Amino acid sequence: MITSLRVGDDSYRIHRIGDLAPEELPYSLRILLENLIRHGYDDQVAALTQWDGTPRPGTAVDLHPSRAFLHDTNGVPTLVDLAAMRDAIRDLGGDPGRVNPLIPAELVIDHSVIADVFGTAEARERNVEIEYGRNAERYRFLRWGQQNLRNFAVVPPGTGIMHQVNVEHLARVVTAENGQAFPDVCLGTDSHTTMVNGLGVLGWGIGGIEAEAVMLGQSLSIPLPEVVGVRLHGRLPDGATATDLVLTITELLRRHGVVGRFVEFSGPGVNGVTLADRATIANMAPEFGSTCAYFPIDDETLRYLRFTGRTPRHVALVEAYAKEQGLWHDPERVVSYSQVVDLDLGVVEQSLAGPRRPQDRLALSAAKAAFRETARDLPPVSSVIEHGHVAIAAITSCTNTSNPAVMVAAGLLARNAVARGLRSKPWVKTTLSPGSRVVTSYYDQAGLTSALEKLGFHLTGYGCMTCIGASGPLIPEVAAAVREHDISVVSVLSGNRNFDGRINPDVRMNYLASPPLVVAYAIAGTMDLDLTTEPLGTGSDGEPVHLRDIWPSPREVQDVVESSITPRMFTDVYADVFTGDSRWQALDIPHGATFTWDETSAYLRRPPYFDAMTPSPGERPELRDARVLVKLGDSITTDHICPAGAIPLHTPAGRYLTELGVAPFEINTYASRRGNHEVMMRGTFANVRLRNQLVPGTEGGFTRLAGQDAVIPVYDAAMAYRQSATPLIVLAGKDYGTGSSRDWAAKGPALLGVRAVIAESYERIHRSNLVGMGILPLQFPPGESADSLGLTGRERYDITRSASGPAVTVTAGTINFTATVRLDTAREAEYYRHGGIMPYVLRQLLATAPEQSRGPRR
Repeated sequence: MITSLRVGDDSYRIHRIGDLAPEELPYSLRILLENLIRHGYDDQVAALTQWDGTPRPGTAVDLHPSRAFLHDTNGVPTLVDLAAMRDAIRDLGGDPGRVNPLIPAELVIDHSVIADVFGTAEARERNVEIEYGRNAERYRFLRWGQQNLRNFAVVPPGTGIMHQVNVEHLARVVTAENGQAFPDVCLGTDSHTTMVNGLGVLGWGIGGIEAEAVMLGQSLSIPLPEVVGVRLHGRLPDGATATDLVLTITELLRRHGVVGRFVEFSGPGVNGVTLADRATIANMAPEFGSTCAYFPIDDETLRYLRFTGRTPRHVALVEAYAKEQGLWHDPERVVSYSQVVDLDLGVVEQSLAGPRRPQDRLALSAAKAAFRETARDLPPVSSVIEHGHVAIAAITSCTNTSNPAVMVAAGLLARNAVARGLRSKPWVKTTLSPGSRVVTSYYDQAGLTSALEKLGFHLTGYGCMTCIGASGPLIPEVAAAVREHDISVVSVLSGNRNFDGRINPDVRMNYLASPPLVVAYAIAGTMDLDLTTEPLGTGSDGEPVHLRDIWPSPREVQDVVESSITPRMFTDVYADVFTGDSRWQALDIPHGATFTWDETSAYLRRPPYFDAMTPSPGERPELRDARVLVKLGDSITTDHICPAGAIPLHTPAGRYLTELGVAPFEINTYASRRGNHEVMMRGTFANVRLRNQLVPGTEGGFTRLAGQDAVIPVYDAAMAYRQSATPLIVLAGKDYGTGSSRDWAAKGPALLGVRAVIAESYERIHRSNLVGMGILPLQFPPGESADSLGLTGRERYDITRSASGPAVTVTAGTINFTATVRLDTAREAEYYRHGGIMPYVLRQLLATAPEQSRGPRR
């Protein structure tokens, strides 16, 4: 029912949900219900109002986001695809100008800056200069998109990390548009889009190819979700931080099992969790596997909106709308959940996670013993650099740099350490990469900048940097020792991901930690130390200094937060958020409704997705005589499939770029080259830590051709199979595709010729991305695996339709089994029939009247 909501002098139309929503319906599902009502999905409304928390296979709902959210390394290939769509629609006789986002699409450039320069006052300026030198071509392309596509806005480099910018400025919570008010539903091309859940905004990460679809007006079809309720009670002990809390929650929920489910926090304990802590928790939803990690709107939400400079008019709308629609958090309200998990905050202790997965939490007191167990089989070394030495200590990532309490704690610990005469060890690369310019404003205001700099934590840039793998090279002497003596050094970072090969190719073990612990480990210089009992070092007075001696009290941290941070800082920083600096303004903007591709470009190439595309889809053939490209184990991440970090010169991608005349210093990262499919194909399954069971004993992007013994790069094998028109499959274990919502982890295999993946289980986003690229996701029978079935990966595979049900018959040599087809909704089946989302959407555009495809210019 459409009704009117009066807020002060303003009046808004709203789609009232109170008459339909059961009182016990979770808050996150109430937002989903409003979305269905507003878009006229009456049958789905009925299904949702009857939700009882139990799984309903085959029941799907269509979600229409209010906006799409992108970053540059996923945004550039998304824009490449949109530009290619314009070419394709022109070639098929249509108007290329019809390809435009129909909802606001905001892109933040935050993934390209690399920590090349550090430990000096000029670090940020030098890194920005290098960034523009490397990426000017990509940035001009983004400006072309902003100039020529309606509803497409770009936040230029040097502003901050997308999720911190989202929470601090872009998020609406409630959107007001053309006299209508409705919830802000944000879907982004980065898995940590969930950070905005802490602000009461429903949203999560999707693949870039799904983002293109929703930007072009398609709904996102999702199975009707289960919702796991997390009830918090108690209070954090002194010394425990929000980082320790989120690592505890990650361990707890990953063990409980929340993949593909909504997680919602409620109950009396929520009232005591600050908005910044909520955002830190919500940010890590991909690490514990849930679709979202939702915190309902309450007084703390409003306080934060005022604190970050939102207008009183907008704050009033958020409050009135939430209360009118039953979205306001009532701690006494009885909410029905699929399952409930309780967490006593009082059990949280100082923690790290590592050395390879964010859910592998370690109590700080157990970190030394755990490291020694991990390193017990490593050979001894005779070098100044030893196993376990900290090669990188990075205050990085929106996860923690958005949280003033942990950032101030790091600054105060640095101040206390410097006062005692402590310094960082000389082999540690120390970097400070906050997600917002507000951080350095309050560091300066609190007088903490100089202490951090004395420990080497100079500002290196505003961007993801080390967290995304853009850590830059190690200190040269350290890198040389690591390579010469095969030393296993470590990184300690305040990020959210520590997968194999992600942070730096020379660093084998990576630990997530709070910002103050990052500072502490920079001083200690090694993981082979118990920071709870052994001294960090010796002070200038000759006395040992322990971590407890310099750790700031909660009251001290809170006093600095309250006295040093003001709403004016946020309004000043974000006043010109879309303007950019002189470098950005000076970039030449290409013109024209279609983009002029440069066939010599090493960054931007027209992709082949639409080559020879027909106006209607043909029948998808069954797979015959397929071969296994790679056979993989459990917990294969999108970083394993599609690395984001530095491109080694000796790899197929490195050699390709070198042959194009790219200088070694300009090779850049895989993340920055995602607009060039030739690079990304060569980088597929090229992670330096990948272990392919077809070539046991090797590490990296290697495989074998069927019937041959030679070990060759995966890319070379795929090209050889292409010559013989051999379709390819991938075998994998549990949780295939965990980690980032990286569409190239599906695009790359598709371009290499992979037609199907058979895994024991999938992470949500990656499975959707496979479907989006026309790759068939299959699942082994319950309790079975490649090994239990006796599959070696050397067999010939036939995959044929089963006589009944959503299954196929797989014949591998003499082995036969039935695999479940993971096309989870009717929409996904349609995408697969068309060969992926992009051909489906393009055919929809061709079949739609021109006036229906136009949206308002932003």
